[in-house]
Amino acid sequence: MTTAPTPSPAAGSSAAGSSPAGSSPDGHLLELREVHTYYGNIRALRGVSLHVDRGEIVTLIGSNGAGKSTTLKTISGVLRPRQGDVRLEGRRIDDVPAHEIVRMGVAQAPEGRRVFARMSVFENLLMGAFSRQGAPLDDDVARVFDLFPRLKERRTQKAGTMSGGEQQMLAMGRALMASPKVLLLDEPSMGLSPILTEQIFTIINEINGQGTTVLLVEQNALMALNVAHRGYVLQTGKIILSDTAANLAANEQVRQAYLGEI
Repeated sequence: MTTAPTPSPAAGSSAAGSSPAGSSPDGHLLELREVHTYYGNIRALRGVSLHVDRGEIVTLIGSNGAGKSTTLKTISGVLRPRQGDVRLEGRRIDDVPAHEIVRMGVAQAPEGRRVFARMSVFENLLMGAFSRQGAPLDDDVARVFDLFPRLKERRTQKAGTMSGGEQQMLAMGRALMASPKVLLLDEPSMGLSPILTEQIFTIINEINGQGTTVLLVEQNALMALNVAHRGYVLQTGKIILSDTAANLAANEQVRQAYLGEI
């Protein structure tokens, strides 16, 4: 695997970047502070610090193996940091069980979709709402079907018999059923055609427009920067650059390393 060159900051770059209207004036909605996460003795994250404000789409871009998915797994409680902390609305969650983190407002559509293959579309959506037992779900189901009309058509179909694009829609819809404060999306365009990729990113924009904050991990850096407000560049477990999405997209070395330009 070829290591991408380290980008240099664009003029006027900053770790904070700029936030859209609706960002919390009292603090960050989600924050990682000097997080170190390991797989056994292998250190995958090396002091990662980032934040996501209410109403934003923030993207993490980087090469394969940079630590992007590890960052999301650390936030969602699947992995535990050995050092540093993860905070949601100012409260530490890095010592909270993963199912409680979902209940607190963090839901993830994982890499590879991981739908429940033998369950129907509707049953998969209900599984996404497991943390909301007793809550009325009709409006949430209607929202998902409005965002993803294909899922409404496939309501009774077994998830494992659907196409990759349909399963990605289902994974996102299932995460939305948790009514999250922060939606974590891990490689939503993986394996999809260009047309389906555009469709998925249009829906991500729509989800954000409805008020859901999004932290997006995406190999397709160009598409990610087109929808995001801010971004972080992750390389070998370290944040090497953070800026507004527009500034990152205009950065020459970012363009060469991650946008396919020569």
